Amino acid sequence: MKKQENSFESYLIGNTLSSNSKKAYTLSKENFFGEKIHEKIVYSLSEGFFLFKNKGMKILQNNKLLNENEISKKFSRIDKDFQLKYKVFEDLRKKGLILKSGIKYGADFSIYEKGKKPRKDHSSFLLSVEQFSRKTNWEKFILKNRVANSTKKKVLLAIQDEEGNIIYYKIDWTKF
Repeated sequence: MKKQENSFESYLIGNTLSSNSKKAYTLSKENFFGEKIHEKIVYSLSEGFFLFKNKGMKILQNNKLLNENEISKKFSRIDKDFQLKYKVFEDLRKKGLILKSGIKYGADFSIYEKGKKPRKDHSSFLLSVEQFSRKTNWEKFILKNRVANSTKKKVLLAIQDEEGNIIYYKIDWTKF
C-alpha cells in the first residue's frame, strides 16, 4: 500500500469501524463521513471502504494493517450484501450525494441531495439496494413506501441488473 501524507487510522473492532484521529473529525464535519459517538467517529462499512479507497484511511484490526482484499472479505462477512451496497454508495457519493444509514427507516441508505447537510436538513430519499435476481417481497416494499411517505421522503431503488449495471428507480405515490 502506498504511504499517503494525509492518511489516518481507523480500527475495526467486532463489526464496528471507528477512528478518533483529527482527520476523521475533519472529514465528518466538512464532508459528513461517519457519526460522532462517544468521542469517536463511527463509520458504516461503505463509508469506511470509500475512505480507505479515496481518502487515505488505514484500517487496522488487532493492530494488523488490513489490505483491500482483507477489508472486502471482512466487510462481506459482516454484511452479505456489502459489495453491492458499496457499489451503489460509491456511485452516488461520487455524484455529490451524501448517504447515511437508512436502517431506522427500513432502508439501506438515507440520501441527502447536493446542498443538503445531515444534522441540518432532512434527507430526500430512502434507498434500498437489491439484486435483479431476488424475488420481491411486496409487503416489505409497501411498508418502505409507507414509511417514506409518512416522513416526506421518496423511495429510491437501486437494482443491479444481470450485467452488473446499477439502475435507479424513483417510486412516487399517486392519489386519485
